[in-house]
Amino acid sequence: MNTFVISTSSFDTDNNAAIQRLINAGLQPVMNPYGRRLTEDEAATLLNNDVVGMIAGVEPLTARVIQSATNLKVISRCGTGMDSVDLTAAKSLGIAVLNTPEAPAQAVAELTLGLMLAALRRICQTDRLVRAGEWPRTQGGLLAAQTVGIIGLGHIGKRVAKLCQAFEATVVAYDPYVTQAPADVTIVPMTQLLETADIISLHTPYSPDLHHLIDAQALARMKSGAIVINAARGGLIDENALKDALDSGRLSAAALDAFEQEPYQGSLFKYDNLILSSHVGSLAREARQRMELEAAENLLNGLIKTGIIRDA
Repeated sequence: MNTFVISTSSFDTDNNAAIQRLINAGLQPVMNPYGRRLTEDEAATLLNNDVVGMIAGVEPLTARVIQSATNLKVISRCGTGMDSVDLTAAKSLGIAVLNTPEAPAQAVAELTLGLMLAALRRICQTDRLVRAGEWPRTQGGLLAAQTVGIIGLGHIGKRVAKLCQAFEATVVAYDPYVTQAPADVTIVPMTQLLETADIISLHTPYSPDLHHLIDAQALARMKSGAIVINAARGGLIDENALKDALDSGRLSAAALDAFEQEPYQGSLFKYDNLILSSHVGSLAREARQRMELEAAENLLNGLIKTGIIRDA
């Protein structure tokens, strides 16, 4: 019997028309049995020779994992990032890889704005002190007075720019693939963005070429007292260099929703001016529902194209 794997830690199959159509067509769903992100070995175990399609989370879909399913035709990412999938291996095996770039964009953008405001107004620090019996009179900063530098003007970056503009912030951006910026956003070289922005927010996909895009050299170029926000991928920031920048006072604050190794366990916990979040950028109820619907529709349409499912 042909099967399809849903490897995300949770997924609402009952209220998803595309999933029900796959089941009615005779495909059997195989769910993630662990309720968490799969390891490479666990993913390889799920992807046996009966699997023709997959709704994927962020587990490592390496060449070894993909090759373990000889009849796999479609991988449908429930989310935006494609860095967890060996795209070269998938292409060589004729496997279509799809994603849902629009669905989580607003959710990630709104979390990014929340992280900016929390860092500027020191909301998390103040909360901890009040709970400890103190009554701090902490002075923060206005987003309206900041220049926000956005690295990556894709689906999410454009929304972050729009939200920042609603707060009357000045917005500059760097994206080598964008020639025409949204209204009132100035495209600048990367070096200029690093040197002039008060807040730098990352919204670019991860790739080996962009590993540690924000390294010690990039951090050294930033304005003293700058704030760095990463709600994209952990590998974009050199975490050791980030620690040094926080220690030296080069950065006044930072906020991370993504880490090189997740769940994160490391020495960044000690920094009171660093906000840590557990890669929840897309985890807004409405965004999650849309992601699941689009991921299932992508899988269904992909399997129709291969002829495994008949078009209605």
